[in-house]
Amino acid sequence: MPLRVPSRYRGPGGAVAIIKDGELAGKYTWGYADLRKRIPMTASTLMPICSITKQMLCLILKGLERNPTPAMVERGDIPQQLSDAFRQLVSPELIDNNGLRIDHLCNNQSGIRDYWAMSMFWGTQPEGGFTLAEDAKKALDRTKSLHFQPGTQFSYCNLNFHILARIVEHVSGTSLGELLSERLFLPAGMKTATLCADNAELPLPCVGYEGNESFGYIPAVNRTQWSGDAGVVASLEDMIAYECYLDKAWADQESVYREIAKEPLFDDGTPAGYGYGLEHIKYGQTATIGHGGAIRGYRLHRTQAPTERVAVVAMLNHEIDAAEVAGHILQQALSLPTQHGLPSMPAPNWAGIYFDPDAQLVVEVRLGGPGEVIVTYTGDDETLKLTEEFEAQSDLATATLCSDILIIHRKYENRNIQAKRIIAGQQAPKGDYVGRYHCTEMDSIFLCSGAGGMLYGSFKGFLGHGPAELMRYLGDDIWFLVCARGLDAPAPGNWTVVFQRDVQGEVVGVTFGCWLARKITFVKDRTP
Repeated sequence: MPLRVPSRYRGPGGAVAIIKDGELAGKYTWGYADLRKRIPMTASTLMPICSITKQMLCLILKGLERNPTPAMVERGDIPQQLSDAFRQLVSPELIDNNGLRIDHLCNNQSGIRDYWAMSMFWGTQPEGGFTLAEDAKKALDRTKSLHFQPGTQFSYCNLNFHILARIVEHVSGTSLGELLSERLFLPAGMKTATLCADNAELPLPCVGYEGNESFGYIPAVNRTQWSGDAGVVASLEDMIAYECYLDKAWADQESVYREIAKEPLFDDGTPAGYGYGLEHIKYGQTATIGHGGAIRGYRLHRTQAPTERVAVVAMLNHEIDAAEVAGHILQQALSLPTQHGLPSMPAPNWAGIYFDPDAQLVVEVRLGGPGEVIVTYTGDDETLKLTEEFEAQSDLATATLCSDILIIHRKYENRNIQAKRIIAGQQAPKGDYVGRYHCTEMDSIFLCSGAGGMLYGSFKGFLGHGPAELMRYLGDDIWFLVCARGLDAPAPGNWTVVFQRDVQGEVVGVTFGCWLARKITFVKDRTP
């Protein structure tokens, strides 16, 4: 069955494996680790596994709580040590005023904005550098507010896990790389896995690629440094060993893995879909836990169905959705039925652009195939199946269209959304948006230039002066700022840009938002 994967998900190269009952059931590699040098992809080829690192960090964090280092034991009160380290990294006022806890970070419920998305406001170039020693600290210093109350919602945030990694290093007195090697890679038999925080120094020969067959494949440039939110590099052989290790750990009710894999909850007791670096998703009625990983040029995913004792790993050195690859293999392996919606085409009324005033974000809806609508809200396209003419659902969300009001319940994020349709072409854009805006909290300047319906936006901050990005008018003083390539990959995508006016009707400010970073407000500079 994996033999059919390369032609279905075409690209330079890849590696997949299926683990059943704690043993390898099948593996397959294809294509090239390096197209230009014609170096084949193999099961021993090292790749950055990116955000899959997060669950490994959480295993270390929980492991230290149970089995602290001698220095931690000597100091006593392990939870207090963790709390003290947390308060040294994050403003105590931000913690105390919002009830922010370490487990909120582990569950991506902190309300902290993602620093890779925020890097746009600080003037980064898509191929720019970002260092742990200086830039990450500056980003953390500029984290002075939250975009929602901790524990009430989910929003993916890499900065959460950067902070957790620094807490772990501080209390243990040991680098994250050493902790991973001693406490995970060695016992799991991951012989070549290691922490490589600098993406500019990834191990050869593997090359990650941007592009596609029509455009061509271009070696991706990565100059960012990660540690905790990403950073681990591993081969397919390493990941097979990891899955076998986790299968064995799952059998032990008292294992650390069992602890971090418990069903996560929001503070009000509502079930959540993410906890301790693990996504909890159902394929049909089969519960799975896993995670994906991505930087520019690489896409990876691992998923485990514990009740079936089946796990799948997919590793690609190009930008096809590895979660879809892993999901396809898992569905085939478990003979899960394909879900179908209504056979009729969706009503044209679904299509449009809607505005969610609570999050200050735009929702796009497009018509899909028979029985499908495609909703873009969190930065990714999500296909919902029609259950009635104006009702649709997926495993993660339900949507109802009531005239020009789109009602969405997102179970994964614990959000109920009421978004009103923006009537396209209702009014032409006014000419008073151009100018200079500043955000004191984020230490950023927004420069808006152009004329009429063709505006451009760029940002200046501690990372430099970023590129001018195209803006597209939607209506009602709402625009898109298109960010197709950012410091991280995938990039934030379309930023919602909402201009504010005073009682005289003059533009006085603008609010930016994407799913990873919402409600960042700039004030217009009145100085000539």
